[in-house]
Amino acid sequence: MSSQQKWYSGVTRYEWLVLLVASLGWIFDAFEGQLFNLTRGAMLSDILGVQPGDPEAQKWGEYFLAIFLVGGTLGGLLFGSLGDKMGRKPVMVLTILFYSIFSGLTYFATELWHVGVLRFFVAMGVGGEWAVAAALVAEIFPKHARTHAGGIFHATGVLGTWLATLTAMGVEKEWRIAYLVGILPALLTLWVRSSIAEPEQWREAKARGERMGSFGELFGVPKWRSRALLGMSLAAVGLGTFWGVCVATQDIVRAALLKWGQTPEAAEKSAQFAYGIVQVLGAGVGQLSFGPLCARIGRKPSFALMHVLSFLLILAVCWLPTAYWQFLILLPLFGFASLSIHSGYAIYFPELFPNNLRATGSSFCFNAGRMLAAPILILSGQIKKHYDLNIAITGLGCLFLVGLVILVFLPETKDSELPD
Repeated sequence: MSSQQKWYSGVTRYEWLVLLVASLGWIFDAFEGQLFNLTRGAMLSDILGVQPGDPEAQKWGEYFLAIFLVGGTLGGLLFGSLGDKMGRKPVMVLTILFYSIFSGLTYFATELWHVGVLRFFVAMGVGGEWAVAAALVAEIFPKHARTHAGGIFHATGVLGTWLATLTAMGVEKEWRIAYLVGILPALLTLWVRSSIAEPEQWREAKARGERMGSFGELFGVPKWRSRALLGMSLAAVGLGTFWGVCVATQDIVRAALLKWGQTPEAAEKSAQFAYGIVQVLGAGVGQLSFGPLCARIGRKPSFALMHVLSFLLILAVCWLPTAYWQFLILLPLFGFASLSIHSGYAIYFPELFPNNLRATGSSFCFNAGRMLAAPILILSGQIKKHYDLNIAITGLGCLFLVGLVILVFLPETKDSELPD
């Protein structure tokens, strides 16, 4: 592609359709993942019979988020491997049905174990859908457009977070209604079945009799094993900081507003808006920007830049604001840096693995990263319990710097063809 040629030059109508369908799957994927985070206060206070903000409810909230990460890991590994064995289309349909149906069943939850089991199964679908959709976008788009398409794909998850935020704000204490909305993505499977064909690269690898979706090959070949383990570690940093730091910014805002004299109800609404709308707006811009940045300066420099900015900005969020409007300025900047990294996973991980291992390897990186992030989440709950919230978040923010060390050992894939 010449320097004057637009990245979308030559992209076909079908390729745009694939991006749209994959993005819709990811939008609802993000919606299902964020819905609990935004309704857990009302849900757990209702089920436990305690006041909102009660330490017991907060403790169970952290446990269920950890369960979600574990479920996402297992689902990602299972469905990622099946995506290589069976094809992208049938597994995408299966994963969307998984997270839609089990989210809808949450309407009937009356016990803590109900919530835990249902969140586990929702997470399995969420974890599997991302890997298959990311691999599909990477395979369908030509090399000159692949980075931008991958960035757009992941950035659309912001729309899912906004949808979850608006749903949570709309239902207020009637949290069960929010989970009925979670059934709607199941309708998307009809479109997936009718409009998507398997990528040519996958069909050729299948026809050659290659070992499709084999964890034995993923870990038996040193090159793929190294990339899988390092990619997993990089994702663990991003996912651990997301659940332990990025999501906690709403707690920082809420605590500050209560300290400044707002009522608990007003503080809750303002914190939800600051996190779910304003910070996520910055995240969306960041995720859209990460693809062009990767195309210009490379994958590893882009990751490194955003890790450093994320660390500096969380320090500012924790210690600088003296009024609500200052949070509204800092949070979109923090969202831009910290969540843009996640867009990079959709771009970078499929480029690390060959056709017969692309969904398996990408899924392992992202979803085994969830498993590593689960102890971080539990640890973050303990740290926040024993230390001042701002001190705890500052300490957890140091994880962004760990990502810089991991990047040293990963390969640069800028301007490279996908491995065969």
